[in-house]
Amino acid sequence: MQGHGPGQKVLVAGRREVGILRVEPVGHYAIRIAFDDLHDSGIYSWDYLHQLGREYADRWAEYERALAAKGLVRDPPKRKT
Repeated sequence: MQGHGPGQKVLVAGRREVGILRVEPVGHYAIRIAFDDLHDSGIYSWDYLHQLGREYADRWAEYERALAAKGLVRDPPKRKT
């Protein structure tokens, strides 16, 4: 997760399946996405979304390396029965 300012980037683990609940326009320059993990505070400009698409492979590989370096995984913890 990028965060909302310098130094606020957070490595998110345990979230393999996150869906989109809704997308709302923010003027003509961005959208706000509400995710089903209840995160909805980010505003994503069209330029930033385009950048994410262009850099997808590199960003995804870096995310997986960062998770592995901290011993984290994308899968949520197993529920105890």
